[in-house]
Amino acid sequence: MMHKILIIEDNPDIARLVAMHLKDIECTTAIAADGAEGLRVFQRGDFDLVVLDLMLPGMDGLSVCQKLRAQPGYVPILMLTAKSTELDRVLGLEVGADDYLTKPFSIPELQARIKALFRRVAALSSKQDPQSAETLSFGGLSIDTGKRQVRVDGRDINLTAKEFDLLLFFARHPGRVYNRTELLDKVWGYGHDGYEHTVNSHINRLRAKIEKDPAKPCYVLTVWGVGYKFAEHAA
Repeated sequence: MMHKILIIEDNPDIARLVAMHLKDIECTTAIAADGAEGLRVFQRGDFDLVVLDLMLPGMDGLSVCQKLRAQPGYVPILMLTAKSTELDRVLGLEVGADDYLTKPFSIPELQARIKALFRRVAALSSKQDPQSAETLSFGGLSIDTGKRQVRVDGRDINLTAKEFDLLLFFARHPGRVYNRTELLDKVWGYGHDGYEHTVNSHINRLRAKIEKDPAKPCYVLTVWGVGYKFAEHAA
């Protein structure tokens, strides 16, 4: 199956190199040299993935990522950057990137991560089969897996794609404790060494949206010194 990938990268040599090697994994590509052009090209095409540089002229990659995430539908985003601090990595994931690769990177690693993202999307699509859709209920919390809709005490809760995935994973495994590395692997679909803090921030935002008192959660619980779990008997 051929996949269509949009490369938003202002360095023409890197863009051409990435495009050339993506052909090796049966992908066609389109290239945009800045954020504004990237958004225009994205609107005109039907893309399966976006490779997005963080440091772009004009509109930076974080802003582009936010605008892409505001679009209907879900397209995975792999962010590229010359920056390597933990803050930069976390910011990329926080605004909706699915994975993060620091320059200079190896072509086999780039290909492996893109393949992993495609596998994750395929798995997610199979779970969204209308015939297998279900509604999970825990007291005042309900999760409609088909519509990817969450309600608390009758109110619609607006979750990001990753927040929903994280909540659904917890809800499908009540009582089981997961550490941050395991959650990154299970929910983000890849072992993100050094990205563990993004789990904390996602859980904090999730609690702020679904818990009556985020300081005293009744759904997503902390197991001190170990990790997190979903309450077996959520109120």
